[in-house]
Amino acid sequence: MFFVLTLPLFYGCMKKNGVINSSLKVNIPSQGVFIINEGNFMYGNASLSDYDPATRIVQNDIFSSINGLPLGDVAQSMVIQNGFGYIVINNSGKIYVIDTTSGKYVGKITGLTSPRYMHFISAEKSYITDLYAGKISIVNPTTYQITGTILTPGHASTEQMVQWNDFLFVSCWSYDNTVLVINTKTDQVVDSIKTGKQPGGLVQDKFNKIWVLCDGGWVKSGSGGRIPMLQRIDPSTRTIDENFSLTSDANPSRLAINGTGDSILFINAGIWKLGVNQTSLGDHPFLIAGTHLYYSLAVDPLNSELYLSDAIDYQQDGIIYRYSSLGVKIDSFKVGIIPGSFCFK
Repeated sequence: MFFVLTLPLFYGCMKKNGVINSSLKVNIPSQGVFIINEGNFMYGNASLSDYDPATRIVQNDIFSSINGLPLGDVAQSMVIQNGFGYIVINNSGKIYVIDTTSGKYVGKITGLTSPRYMHFISAEKSYITDLYAGKISIVNPTTYQITGTILTPGHASTEQMVQWNDFLFVSCWSYDNTVLVINTKTDQVVDSIKTGKQPGGLVQDKFNKIWVLCDGGWVKSGSGGRIPMLQRIDPSTRTIDENFSLTSDANPSRLAINGTGDSILFINAGIWKLGVNQTSLGDHPFLIAGTHLYYSLAVDPLNSELYLSDAIDYQQDGIIYRYSSLGVKIDSFKVGIIPGSFCFK
Protein backbone atom coordinates (compact mmCIF):
# COMPACT_ATOMS: atom_id res chain seq x y z
CA MET A 1 0.00 0.00 0.00
CA PHE A 2 1.25 3.50 -0.83
CA PHE A 3 0.51 6.64 1.14
CA VAL A 4 1.26 9.66 -1.00
CA LEU A 5 2.35 13.02 0.30
CA THR A 6 1.39 15.96 -1.87
CA LEU A 7 4.29 18.37 -1.37
CA PRO A 8 7.16 19.79 -3.41
CA LEU A 9 8.90 17.06 -5.40
CA PHE A 10 11.87 16.58 -3.08
CA TYR A 11 9.65 15.02 -0.42
CA GLY A 12 8.31 11.79 -1.98
CA CYS A 13 6.52 8.90 -0.28
CA MET A 14 6.00 8.55 3.44
CA LYS A 15 5.19 4.88 3.65
CA LYS A 16 5.91 2.07 1.24
CA ASN A 17 5.25 -1.61 1.80
CA GLY A 18 4.47 -0.90 5.45
CA VAL A 19 7.86 0.70 6.20
CA ILE A 20 7.68 4.18 7.68
CA ASN A 21 10.20 6.75 6.53
CA SER A 22 10.58 8.54 9.87
CA SER A 23 13.33 10.79 8.49
CA LEU A 24 10.83 12.63 6.30
CA LYS A 25 10.52 16.30 7.23
CA VAL A 26 7.01 17.69 7.55
CA ASN A 27 6.34 21.40 7.88
CA ILE A 28 2.97 22.07 9.49
CA PRO A 29 1.63 25.57 8.74
CA SER A 30 -0.05 27.60 11.46
CA GLN A 31 -3.18 28.09 9.37
CA GLY A 32 -5.42 25.61 7.62
CA VAL A 33 -7.14 22.41 8.64
CA PHE A 34 -6.33 18.92 9.84
CA ILE A 35 -8.28 16.12 8.16
CA ILE A 36 -8.93 13.09 10.34
CA ASN A 37 -9.12 9.93 8.22
CA GLU A 38 -10.97 7.14 10.00
CA GLY A 39 -9.41 4.22 8.14
CA ASN A 40 -11.11 0.82 8.06
CA PHE A 41 -12.56 -0.75 11.20
CA MET A 42 -10.12 -3.27 12.73
CA TYR A 43 -7.40 -2.48 10.17
CA GLY A 44 -5.55 0.14 12.22
CA ASN A 45 -5.00 2.33 9.15
CA ALA A 46 -6.37 5.64 10.42
CA SER A 47 -4.28 8.66 9.41
CA LEU A 48 -3.94 12.42 9.80
CA SER A 49 -3.67 14.86 6.89
CA ASP A 50 -2.95 18.58 6.82
CA TYR A 51 -4.13 21.13 4.25
CA ASP A 52 -3.07 24.75 3.86
CA PRO A 53 -5.75 26.64 1.88
CA ALA A 54 -3.37 29.54 1.18
CA THR A 55 -0.81 27.40 -0.65
CA ARG A 56 -3.08 24.40 -1.43
CA ILE A 57 -0.37 22.09 -0.11
CA VAL A 58 -1.60 18.74 1.24
CA GLN A 59 0.45 16.56 3.59
CA ASN A 60 -0.84 13.03 4.19
CA ASP A 61 -0.13 10.46 6.90
CA ILE A 62 1.73 13.06 8.92
CA PHE A 63 1.29 11.45 12.35
CA SER A 64 3.00 8.23 11.27
CA SER A 65 5.74 9.95 9.33
CA ILE A 66 6.66 12.29 12.18
CA ASN A 67 6.32 9.91 15.10
CA GLY A 68 7.16 6.53 13.59
CA LEU A 69 4.02 4.83 14.89
CA PRO A 70 0.52 4.25 13.50
CA LEU A 71 -2.33 6.50 14.51
CA GLY A 72 -4.60 3.57 15.38
CA ASP A 73 -7.98 2.04 14.66
CA VAL A 74 -10.73 4.44 13.54
CA ALA A 75 -9.81 8.08 14.14
CA GLN A 76 -13.07 9.74 15.14
CA SER A 77 -12.45 13.44 15.83
CA MET A 78 -9.91 16.05 16.85
CA VAL A 79 -9.91 19.23 18.93
CA ILE A 80 -7.19 21.85 19.50
CA GLN A 81 -6.53 23.55 22.84
CA ASN A 82 -3.56 25.78 23.77
CA GLY A 83 -1.41 24.59 20.88
CA PHE A 84 -2.06 20.89 21.38
CA GLY A 85 -4.18 18.64 19.20
CA TYR A 86 -6.21 15.86 20.83
CA ILE A 87 -6.96 13.08 18.31
CA VAL A 88 -9.73 10.73 19.44
CA ILE A 89 -9.11 7.14 18.29
CA ASN A 90 -12.44 5.42 18.72
CA ASN A 91 -11.79 1.68 18.38
CA SER A 92 -8.35 1.94 19.99
CA GLY A 93 -9.93 3.48 23.09
CA LYS A 94 -7.39 6.28 23.40
CA ILE A 95 -6.61 9.90 22.56
CA TYR A 96 -3.24 10.87 21.13
CA VAL A 97 -1.96 14.36 21.94
CA ILE A 98 0.31 16.19 19.50
CA ASP A 99 2.05 19.54 19.32
CA THR A 100 0.18 21.23 16.47
CA THR A 101 3.23 23.16 15.26
CA SER A 102 5.51 20.14 14.93
CA GLY A 103 3.07 17.23 14.82
CA LYS A 104 5.12 15.44 17.46
CA TYR A 105 3.47 13.09 19.91
CA VAL A 106 3.50 14.47 23.47
CA GLY A 107 1.18 12.13 25.34
CA LYS A 108 -1.95 10.02 25.33
CA ILE A 109 -5.14 9.49 27.30
CA THR A 110 -6.06 5.85 27.89
CA GLY A 111 -8.61 3.87 29.90
CA LEU A 112 -11.49 4.80 27.58
CA THR A 113 -13.99 2.33 26.11
CA SER A 114 -15.02 3.77 22.73
CA PRO A 115 -14.37 7.55 22.80
CA ARG A 116 -16.14 9.81 20.33
CA TYR A 117 -15.69 13.54 21.04
CA MET A 118 -13.78 15.76 23.47
CA HIS A 119 -14.95 19.09 24.87
CA PHE A 120 -12.93 21.49 27.03
CA ILE A 121 -14.62 22.92 30.11
CA SER A 122 -11.41 24.65 31.23
CA ALA A 123 -7.66 24.32 30.77
CA GLU A 124 -7.64 21.54 33.34
CA LYS A 125 -10.97 19.81 32.73
CA SER A 126 -12.48 18.19 29.67
CA TYR A 127 -15.32 15.79 28.93
CA ILE A 128 -15.07 12.79 26.60
CA THR A 129 -18.20 11.09 25.24
CA ASP A 130 -18.33 7.37 24.53
CA LEU A 131 -20.28 5.05 22.25
CA TYR A 132 -20.72 2.15 24.68
CA ALA A 133 -19.57 3.11 28.17
CA GLY A 134 -22.77 4.57 29.61
CA LYS A 135 -20.75 7.43 31.04
CA ILE A 136 -18.79 10.55 30.14
CA SER A 137 -15.18 10.60 31.23
CA ILE A 138 -13.77 13.67 32.98
CA VAL A 139 -10.12 14.16 32.03
CA ASN A 140 -7.37 16.56 32.98
CA PRO A 141 -5.92 17.35 29.54
CA THR A 142 -2.59 18.52 30.97
CA THR A 143 -1.86 15.33 32.93
CA TYR A 144 -3.79 12.98 30.57
CA GLN A 145 -5.47 11.40 33.59
CA ILE A 146 -9.13 10.45 34.04
CA THR A 147 -10.24 12.34 37.13
CA GLY A 148 -13.89 11.29 37.28
CA THR A 149 -16.96 10.11 35.42
CA ILE A 150 -20.49 11.31 34.78
CA LEU A 151 -22.85 8.34 34.72
CA THR A 152 -25.63 8.41 32.13
CA PRO A 153 -28.04 5.65 33.29
CA GLY A 154 -30.26 4.41 30.49
CA HIS A 155 -28.09 6.11 27.89
CA ALA A 156 -25.17 3.91 26.85
CA SER A 157 -24.16 6.18 23.98
CA THR A 158 -23.11 9.81 24.28
CA GLU A 159 -22.02 11.76 21.21
CA GLN A 160 -21.58 15.47 20.44
CA MET A 161 -21.50 18.36 22.90
CA VAL A 162 -22.38 22.07 22.92
CA GLN A 163 -21.99 24.38 25.92
CA TRP A 164 -24.33 27.21 26.93
CA ASN A 165 -23.19 29.12 30.01
CA ASP A 166 -22.39 26.50 32.67
CA PHE A 167 -24.53 23.82 31.02
CA LEU A 168 -23.40 21.24 28.52
CA PHE A 169 -25.88 19.71 26.08
CA VAL A 170 -24.95 16.17 24.99
CA SER A 171 -26.65 14.09 22.31
CA CYS A 172 -27.34 10.40 23.01
CA TRP A 173 -27.13 8.84 19.62
CA SER A 174 -27.18 5.05 19.25
CA TYR A 175 -30.79 3.77 19.52
CA ASP A 176 -31.64 6.77 21.71
CA ASN A 177 -33.73 9.94 21.52
CA THR A 178 -32.30 12.19 24.20
CA VAL A 179 -30.16 15.27 24.71
CA LEU A 180 -28.74 15.36 28.23
CA VAL A 181 -28.05 18.57 30.15
CA ILE A 182 -24.99 18.56 32.43
CA ASN A 183 -24.05 21.16 35.02
CA THR A 184 -20.32 21.64 34.37
CA LYS A 185 -19.79 23.07 37.86
CA THR A 186 -21.04 19.95 39.61
CA ASP A 187 -20.43 17.39 36.83
CA GLN A 188 -23.98 16.12 37.22
CA VAL A 189 -26.78 15.36 34.74
CA VAL A 190 -29.50 17.85 35.69
CA ASP A 191 -32.03 17.44 32.89
CA SER A 192 -32.86 15.64 29.65
CA ILE A 193 -34.69 16.65 26.48
CA LYS A 194 -36.59 14.18 24.30
CA THR A 195 -35.80 14.53 20.62
CA GLY A 196 -36.30 12.60 17.40
CA LYS A 197 -34.65 9.22 16.98
CA GLN A 198 -30.87 9.10 17.14
CA PRO A 199 -29.80 12.72 17.73
CA GLY A 200 -26.19 13.14 16.60
CA GLY A 201 -24.87 16.50 15.47
CA LEU A 202 -25.19 19.56 17.69
CA VAL A 203 -24.35 23.17 16.79
CA GLN A 204 -25.08 26.55 18.36
CA ASP A 205 -26.26 29.52 16.29
CA LYS A 206 -25.64 33.25 16.75
CA PHE A 207 -28.77 33.54 18.91
CA ASN A 208 -27.43 30.78 21.21
CA LYS A 209 -30.11 28.36 20.06
CA ILE A 210 -28.90 24.76 19.83
CA TRP A 211 -29.66 22.70 16.72
CA VAL A 212 -29.78 18.91 16.75
CA LEU A 213 -29.88 16.59 13.74
CA CYS A 214 -31.74 13.30 14.26
CA ASP A 215 -31.10 10.65 11.62
CA GLY A 216 -34.32 8.74 12.34
CA GLY A 217 -32.64 5.54 13.45
CA TRP A 218 -32.61 2.14 11.81
CA VAL A 219 -35.93 0.47 11.21
CA LYS A 220 -36.40 -3.29 11.16
CA SER A 221 -38.91 -4.80 8.78
CA GLY A 222 -42.44 -4.40 10.15
CA SER A 223 -41.41 -2.09 13.01
CA GLY A 224 -42.93 1.08 11.59
CA GLY A 225 -41.61 4.19 9.88
CA ARG A 226 -38.82 6.60 10.64
CA ILE A 227 -38.89 10.39 10.67
CA PRO A 228 -35.47 12.04 10.36
CA MET A 229 -35.60 15.63 11.55
CA LEU A 230 -33.72 18.81 12.36
CA GLN A 231 -34.75 20.37 15.66
CA ARG A 232 -33.95 23.58 17.51
CA ILE A 233 -33.55 23.74 21.29
CA ASP A 234 -33.94 26.83 23.45
CA PRO A 235 -31.23 26.24 26.07
CA SER A 236 -32.79 28.65 28.55
CA THR A 237 -36.06 26.70 28.72
CA ARG A 238 -34.61 23.34 27.64
CA THR A 239 -37.45 22.83 25.20
CA ILE A 240 -37.65 22.21 21.45
CA ASP A 241 -39.05 25.31 19.79
CA GLU A 242 -38.74 24.33 16.10
CA ASN A 243 -39.00 21.11 14.07
CA PHE A 244 -38.08 20.42 10.46
CA SER A 245 -39.17 16.93 9.40
CA LEU A 246 -37.43 15.18 6.50
CA THR A 247 -38.78 12.41 4.30
CA SER A 248 -38.70 8.87 5.69
CA ASP A 249 -36.03 7.82 3.16
CA ALA A 250 -33.68 10.67 4.13
CA ASN A 251 -30.30 9.89 5.71
CA PRO A 252 -29.15 13.19 7.22
CA SER A 253 -25.71 13.49 8.80
CA ARG A 254 -22.82 15.83 9.66
CA LEU A 255 -24.57 18.90 11.00
CA ALA A 256 -22.50 22.10 10.64
CA ILE A 257 -22.90 25.85 10.97
CA ASN A 258 -21.30 28.68 9.01
CA GLY A 259 -18.82 31.16 10.44
CA THR A 260 -21.40 33.86 11.16
CA GLY A 261 -23.71 31.44 12.95
CA ASP A 262 -26.74 32.16 10.78
CA SER A 263 -26.90 29.14 8.43
CA ILE A 264 -27.22 25.44 9.23
CA LEU A 265 -25.82 22.83 6.82
CA PHE A 266 -25.97 19.04 6.69
CA ILE A 267 -25.55 16.13 4.30
CA ASN A 268 -28.54 14.31 2.86
CA ALA A 269 -27.09 12.92 -0.39
CA GLY A 270 -26.41 16.54 -1.39
CA ILE A 271 -25.74 19.46 0.96
CA TRP A 272 -28.74 21.20 2.46
CA LYS A 273 -28.62 24.71 3.88
CA LEU A 274 -31.08 26.45 6.16
CA GLY A 275 -31.03 30.00 7.47
CA VAL A 276 -31.61 30.02 11.22
CA ASN A 277 -34.69 32.24 10.74
CA GLN A 278 -36.16 30.20 7.88
CA THR A 279 -39.41 28.35 8.41
CA SER A 280 -38.94 25.72 5.69
CA LEU A 281 -36.08 23.58 4.41
CA GLY A 282 -37.15 24.07 0.81
CA ASP A 283 -37.23 21.48 -1.96
CA HIS A 284 -33.71 21.59 -3.36
CA PRO A 285 -30.23 21.10 -1.84
CA PHE A 286 -27.65 23.86 -1.74
CA LEU A 287 -25.16 21.52 -3.49
CA ILE A 288 -26.17 18.48 -5.52
CA ALA A 289 -24.31 15.27 -4.78
CA GLY A 290 -24.11 14.07 -8.38
CA THR A 291 -21.72 11.11 -8.49
CA HIS A 292 -20.11 11.98 -5.15
CA LEU A 293 -20.57 9.92 -1.99
CA TYR A 294 -20.40 12.76 0.51
CA TYR A 295 -19.35 11.37 3.86
CA SER A 296 -18.36 14.35 5.96
CA LEU A 297 -18.87 18.11 6.05
CA ALA A 298 -17.26 21.01 7.88
CA VAL A 299 -17.31 24.80 7.54
CA ASP A 300 -14.29 27.03 8.09
CA PRO A 301 -15.28 29.37 10.96
CA LEU A 302 -13.17 32.20 9.53
CA ASN A 303 -14.59 32.47 6.01
CA SER A 304 -17.46 29.94 5.85
CA GLU A 305 -15.80 27.90 3.11
CA LEU A 306 -17.14 24.35 2.90
CA TYR A 307 -15.03 21.21 3.12
CA LEU A 308 -16.68 18.00 1.89
CA SER A 309 -15.23 14.52 1.90
CA ASP A 310 -16.03 11.80 -0.61
CA ALA A 311 -15.31 8.35 0.82
CA ILE A 312 -15.64 6.83 -2.70
CA ASP A 313 -15.77 3.08 -1.92
CA TYR A 314 -14.53 3.19 1.70
CA GLN A 315 -11.41 1.26 0.61
CA GLN A 316 -9.28 3.70 -1.36
CA ASP A 317 -8.01 7.13 -0.39
CA GLY A 318 -10.84 9.65 -0.12
CA ILE A 319 -11.14 13.06 -1.78
CA ILE A 320 -11.75 16.45 -0.17
CA TYR A 321 -13.69 19.13 -2.05
CA ARG A 322 -13.37 22.74 -0.98
CA TYR A 323 -16.15 25.20 -1.89
CA SER A 324 -16.69 28.90 -1.33
CA SER A 325 -19.52 30.00 0.96
CA LEU A 326 -21.59 30.50 -2.21
CA GLY A 327 -21.03 26.93 -3.37
CA VAL A 328 -18.31 27.56 -5.98
CA LYS A 329 -15.67 24.84 -6.17
CA ILE A 330 -12.19 26.08 -5.21
CA ASP A 331 -10.04 22.96 -4.88
CA SER A 332 -9.99 19.18 -4.50
CA PHE A 333 -7.30 16.80 -3.23
CA LYS A 334 -6.74 13.23 -2.02
CA VAL A 335 -6.25 12.33 1.62
CA GLY A 336 -6.47 9.02 3.54
CA ILE A 337 -9.07 6.28 3.77
CA ILE A 338 -12.56 7.46 4.88
CA PRO A 339 -11.94 11.13 5.70
CA GLY A 340 -14.43 11.57 8.51
CA SER A 341 -13.83 14.88 10.28
CA PHE A 342 -12.00 18.19 10.15
CA CYS A 343 -10.22 20.32 12.74
CA PHE A 344 -9.56 23.96 11.87
CA LYS A 345 -6.52 25.64 13.44
